[in-house]
Order: sequence, then C-alpha cells, then structure tokens
Amino acid sequence: MTSAIRHVTIDSSDAYGLATFWSRVLGLPLHEDDEPGAGEALIAGAGLLFVTVPEPKTVKNRIHLDLQPQDGTREEEVERVLALGATLVDDRRTPDGLGWAVLADPEGNEFCVERSAAERAD
Repeated sequence: MTSAIRHVTIDSSDAYGLATFWSRVLGLPLHEDDEPGAGEALIAGAGLLFVTVPEPKTVKNRIHLDLQPQDGTREEEVERVLALGATLVDDRRTPDGLGWAVLADPEGNEFCVERSAAERAD
C-alpha cells in the first residue's frame, strides 16, 4: 500500500486572497467554485490548497516552495513577483549569477526564486 500527495495545504488568514496571489504568481486559475470569503481555495494545477485558520504565522516555514522561471530570468521573475505583492526576505544571489532570492508572500510565507533552466545551462 502507498499514498500520494493530493494537495500541499497552506494555512492563511484569508484563503481566497492568498490563493489569488499565488494564482497570479503561477499563472494558474483558482478552482471555479472558489470565491472571496470562503474558508478554502484551490489552485488545482499546482495542487495548492489554501485554508483559513484563526492563528497567525509566527515562525519560519518548515517547508517552502522553490520557483523556477519558465519564460524569463530569475531577476525578471523576482521583480514580477515583488510587483504582485511579495517582499524580499534574503538575497542569496551572488555576483557570478548563482544563488537564489528568498521572498515572502503577502502573509509572510517564505519561498525562493531560483535561476531558470536556460540560466542553469549557461
């Protein structure tokens, strides 16, 4: 017997609002039944389920997402995601082009933006 991961669930103070941010970051739609004020919201194409909980985030994530740009550079993606409402937490990019940027979503959940496949191939 085995199991499969159905969703990665992210606790939030506003499930729909946070799911909307991530929907824009990933370019994937929210589930058709999701609406503002609902207790949960799903980005099915990414398997990300956002649920509203009463407790605020208090410590660093024990698990986080690593994003790899698909049609641009790491620098372009960092700027795009910052414009969507993320904040820069830790800049681990190096002068030789390696490294990554640690950002946080609007509710403070950390995630990383890595180099694109094309940048890694260079």
